[in-house]
Amino acid sequence: MREGHRMRRCEGAGGSYRFTKHADLRANARRLSRQAILAALEFGRRVHTRGAMICAIGRREVSRFALRGIDLSEFEGIQVVCDPDGTLITVYRNRDFSGLRPK
Repeated sequence: MREGHRMRRCEGAGGSYRFTKHADLRANARRLSRQAILAALEFGRRVHTRGAMICAIGRREVSRFALRGIDLSEFEGIQVVCDPDGTLITVYRNRDFSGLRPK
């Protein structure tokens, strides 16, 4: 855990997640619910890039899980950035996934 940063916990199907103060502020400012963030962590694709893990829900995830009866359409574009120990650094909505491709 980072020194000097307030952490908030969030319980979900995949376990317990820690939010930095920054991630908490960004989620509130961008009006992203805990449900949206947990959906990205549970159902989103995982990309490891620039020393972080990004969980993102795109068109493919919406389509794939719709076949299983899970509606992720309202969460399309949600991206959650975590550091290697699993702490959430920031969250945002961006439907452009070109930055997630390996360089």
